[in-house]
Amino acid sequence: MALKYSRQREVIKDFLCTRKDHPTADVVYMNVRQQYPNISLGTVYRNLTLLSDMGEIMRLRVGDGVDHFDADTSPHNHFVCSECGSVIDLKMENIDYIQEAAGKDFSGRIDGYTAYFYGLCGSCCGKLQS
Repeated sequence: MALKYSRQREVIKDFLCTRKDHPTADVVYMNVRQQYPNISLGTVYRNLTLLSDMGEIMRLRVGDGVDHFDADTSPHNHFVCSECGSVIDLKMENIDYIQEAAGKDFSGRIDGYTAYFYGLCGSCCGKLQS
């Protein structure tokens, strides 16, 4: 069954495409609401879930209790600042060997992996040195 076009869903995805900070649903809602004042938080959540389920965006669960969303669906890793909570794309070499290493003594099948790196971002490190 083909999915019916939704202008609200398109605006949500377009908004995410302008961001590199991996916003939460609340941040998406507050920004999209400026263009669509009558949009509900529930509509934003439903559309984010749908877009994620369809593979058009990524849902990130980084351990802070809220979902973050990323329009970049290409394989890449993320850094999470334990001080300010920012989620940042990491530019790094491919680490796909980790999947092979994980499966070495595992009798099941590993289909993928997610790696999050944690620590202090550059801004928070700078604040500590001040």
